Amino acid sequence: MRSKVSVIGAAVVDIYAGPVDKEIFDNGSVPAENIGMSFGGDALNEAVVLSGLGIDTELISLLGHDEASQAILRCLEKNKVDTSRTTICAEIPTGMNIVLVDDKGERSFITNPKSSLRKLSKEHIIPHIQELHDIVSFASIFVSPKLTIADMMEIFSAIKEKPGRILVADMTTAKNGETIEDIEPVLKYIDYLIPNEKEAYLLTGQRDLVKSAECFLEHGAQSVIIKCGKDGCIYKSRSEEGAISAYAAAKVLDTTGAGDSFVAGFIYGLTKGWTLPECCRYGCAVSSVVVEHMGTQCVGDIVKESGLRFSKMNDPRHAK
Repeated sequence: MRSKVSVIGAAVVDIYAGPVDKEIFDNGSVPAENIGMSFGGDALNEAVVLSGLGIDTELISLLGHDEASQAILRCLEKNKVDTSRTTICAEIPTGMNIVLVDDKGERSFITNPKSSLRKLSKEHIIPHIQELHDIVSFASIFVSPKLTIADMMEIFSAIKEKPGRILVADMTTAKNGETIEDIEPVLKYIDYLIPNEKEAYLLTGQRDLVKSAECFLEHGAQSVIIKCGKDGCIYKSRSEEGAISAYAAAKVLDTTGAGDSFVAGFIYGLTKGWTLPECCRYGCAVSSVVVEHMGTQCVGDIVKESGLRFSKMNDPRHAK
């Protein structure tokens, strides 16, 4: 049984408001039912959820030396996430995002390109690779422009030097028109690649999800899971493929962190030795809890509800 996970990626402060209509840009001011501060970033979200589910989790990230970083570190300490391999750099500000959520729960982000969110580099990761746990999650390909394809090749190949170590990789949208051919050199190191529909399409050019997944496999990935929001996900490996529907009864309030939480749920399944479809199903169950809250730190509800929802989704009567 695998029970320890290393998560590599961003940790930021999120200032969220919603529901917000686009009229704000015409009127200058609109009311919002929910306004608040939470902590996010792909890697932080994954790490907090995994730790809440009882998995020994560490975060490898980059923060500034400011009030925002102190707040993030307090959040991570509270959630029992090990930050001993997170770099603190006084020369850059900690990443802060403005998150505007519409009436459907979809969100838009305002980010600072000069903050720690965009400055994570291989120098912050390579020194820790030998000590990483048996499951490593690279929380987002393309989040930091400092991490080039060549850098990711170096990082991923070093991660996989340890026999049996599993590498999971999430991603965000390609920033500079990258294609599947551009990232082919890194795909052979990835055991489970988990893009969403748009991210997959931008790389493969395939609208058909199965063909898009096939394209990733043809270029070296071992298994591909494509997140499809309210439609769940599809999965494809060298030996199996299928689709998992989302938890139909979820009441969507805010989709911020839903994809990260799916990945955390998926990895939780890996630590338990579950099958590929079981891992996908639990990922859908976890993300269904997160979208019912503003922000992503609803750990207590995730622990309480995700197992119940997973059981319901295992029932053959569960509606697609």
